[in-house]
Amino acid sequence: MTSRTSPASRQRTALVVEDERTINDALAQRLRAEGYTVEQAFDGPSAVEAAAAVRPDVVLLDVMLPGFDGLEVCRRIQAARPVPVLMLTARDDEADVLVGLGVGADDYLTKPFSMREVVARVSALLRRVERAAALADERPATIEVGGVRIDPGSRRTTVAGEAVHLTPTEFDLLLCLARTPGQVLSRERLLREVWDWGDAWASASATRTVDSHVKALRSKVGAARIRTVHGVGYALEDLG
Repeated sequence: MTSRTSPASRQRTALVVEDERTINDALAQRLRAEGYTVEQAFDGPSAVEAAAAVRPDVVLLDVMLPGFDGLEVCRRIQAARPVPVLMLTARDDEADVLVGLGVGADDYLTKPFSMREVVARVSALLRRVERAAALADERPATIEVGGVRIDPGSRRTTVAGEAVHLTPTEFDLLLCLARTPGQVLSRERLLREVWDWGDAWASASATRTVDSHVKALRSKVGAARIRTVHGVGYALEDLG
């Protein structure tokens, strides 16, 4: 009988895309110390080539790159093969963040950041990929809330019968809200259940991550469907 290596037990490959060599080398060194195989790229075209060649498990991607920017890199690699992407940005402008999420990034970090937080974010992204794969194998029941239909097994979503393309993070966020329709879920709970972060990461930047993803999700499923309770969190409403 042939044994199969589980995703959690094999060595993971990270692609680090950053044009500032000092930052790129520091990220690569830390990830290698954590047990990752690391490939490095320093501009847009070489990043796309590297992603196609090595098929990384996760990509750390700077927004500002020579050749073409990280947003275009993200579009191209996601079109070829879905892969979790952690965007690295020097700008915390909401519009820039939403554009990044819109082209398929799963998460973002604003510079300057700590290496400890980078490692935690990457680990959380990979755990979510494993969890999604396990969920697909279980073939869970479809959930429908007020015209929003969510199939956890196929990871497909329709709104009023129309297919809606969601990033992996947006799908996980919607699914989490849909499991308890009408109930307000705190940002801290969403960080634990969707992002797989512990309470230690419930910082101001972490809660902004939740808010940014909710805003992106609203643009796809309808703003009225997700209710905000200021200072608390969010709820998915059954609009009937």
